[in-house]
Amino acid sequence: MTHDLIVIGGGPAGMAAASTASALGLKVALIDEQHRPGGQIYRNVGIADASIKALLGADYAAGEALLKQFTDATVDYRAGALVWDIDRERTVTIVAGDRAERLSAPHLLIATGALERPSPVPGWTLPGVMNAGAAQIALKSGPSIPAGKVVLAGTGPLLLLVACQLLAAGADVAALVETAPRRNGIAALRALPRALTAPAPLIKGARMLAQLRRSRVHWHKHAMNLIIEGDTHASALHFDSRGRHHTVAADVVLLHHGVVPNTQLTRLLRLEHRWDDAQIAWRPVRNEWGASSLAGVWIAGDGAGIEGARAAQASGTLAALGIAYAAGRIGQAQRDERANPWRRMLTRECAARPFLDALFRAPGWIGVPGDDTLVCRCEEVTAGRIREMARIGCAGPNQTKFFSRCGMGPCQGRLCGLTVTQILADAHHTSPHAVGAYRVRAPIKPISLHALASLGTASHGQMSTKEFSE
Repeated sequence: MTHDLIVIGGGPAGMAAASTASALGLKVALIDEQHRPGGQIYRNVGIADASIKALLGADYAAGEALLKQFTDATVDYRAGALVWDIDRERTVTIVAGDRAERLSAPHLLIATGALERPSPVPGWTLPGVMNAGAAQIALKSGPSIPAGKVVLAGTGPLLLLVACQLLAAGADVAALVETAPRRNGIAALRALPRALTAPAPLIKGARMLAQLRRSRVHWHKHAMNLIIEGDTHASALHFDSRGRHHTVAADVVLLHHGVVPNTQLTRLLRLEHRWDDAQIAWRPVRNEWGASSLAGVWIAGDGAGIEGARAAQASGTLAALGIAYAAGRIGQAQRDERANPWRRMLTRECAARPFLDALFRAPGWIGVPGDDTLVCRCEEVTAGRIREMARIGCAGPNQTKFFSRCGMGPCQGRLCGLTVTQILADAHHTSPHAVGAYRVRAPIKPISLHALASLGTASHGQMSTKEFSE
């Protein structure tokens, strides 16, 4: 089948882009590593029962309308398909069902969303320690909740949301340990007037705070020096807060220090990226329609900068309009007219973002952990080893990788990349932008030799969105 557009990612940006482009007459393929559309934010929204939707809230249930729009569209939907290579001519190589296949199109939209920022603290590799987002995925997939005493530590709206959801689900939340520095509040005040022009996120946040206070969960703020204790399993969290040392018993420790764009595919394509100091992360460069620095490649959603699910839907729709115009399916006037309501939505959804970025900014020490703390989990490389690489003259992550194997494991630096850049920037007294990031190479994720050998054989059956919805 010949495609006009390939969309990678089945979250809000990808679904919105695919359905919009299809409605404008483009032949669209959507490749999704998950087995059902929705991404992380709307995971399993199409099959979740009423109790789960009530537990996860109205923002989660709102994904049903977008899911219906997508499943009603004529899209070549490839569920459970892993993208492991893309070349600069927009040829996408996937693995589905242990078979590899290549697809190509004049236009490619990357909508791969976000990853949780790494939280390298002593003990973070112990069993019983996971990201807060993983606990939320378990709620959406099971549903299941962590057993025993749960401690949440870190900063960010998701940390508060997961705490509220776990409480509502009946989990034993022993403590909430916030690491946001006190000075964040002062910085956030400067962005408050703009946030008040679209106060819905602030109202939602106020309700979460009220719920947490009513629950009487032990709440510690401005925490530092986090250490997770345990021999074979997490058993306690140690930290300092407001001049006092605390120890909280825990069977499960959920860490979270915000989310960052998933740039693995944009790095693979050697697209232009810039360091965003407000979000402490790399962002691929794009224009107002999502066009990247490489012709025919577009980016939408949180993979281009953290803005939230509804903003991702708007940016996916805008990208589809830009692609349809570039493909000659619509004129400029039609493109601009159809874009107007989505631009207003995007402006509204992003109004509170500078406030949230400032208020929940991750503490500086999370990016420059102590020497004994593991940074690269795949190759068991410590922060001290990375500093040693800086002392012998390694100027960036790629030289550091060569000499230390840091970032050479199966995850290709997804877990350690940001931290390595920050440690090197700190050691060299320069900016993360000057240090740079890992070069990413295919395969993006491990694949089997059997799948690799299957390239060039006849393609197997394709699943349409109609078949999925049935």
